[in-house]
Amino acid sequence: QVHLKEAGGGSVQDGGSLTLSCTASGDTYRSTCMGWFRQAPGKEREPVVKVYTPSGRIEYADSVKDRFLVSQDRGRNTIDLQMSNLLPEDTATYYCAASVSIGAKCDHETSLWTAWGQGTQVTVSS
Repeated sequence: QVHLKEAGGGSVQDGGSLTLSCTASGDTYRSTCMGWFRQAPGKEREPVVKVYTPSGRIEYADSVKDRFLVSQDRGRNTIDLQMSNLLPEDTATYYCAASVSIGAKCDHETSLWTAWGQGTQVTVSS
């Protein structure tokens, strides 16, 4: 079983920056996929970035490309998300997640991700 704990988040102005951190513990060797997802009120949870940890292959959602940067430290079992040029539409609860990869990819549906953090709130005001 994998346990995930997020840190960071908060409130910023439009155009501001925040960094989220996620620390994994437990059976982390099974988690060949790690990622960040977000859920805004009244909307479905959506992927922000997915990382295939054995190779470091990264997939960003189009909405955050060139603004968000993910980094992983396999020795410390952490995955951080640096968010810059934040927009009001980035307001959401952000979740760290982990799962076993399907093939050598992490493009499976959100519902198939098996481990989730408790979530951390990001609020961007205009």
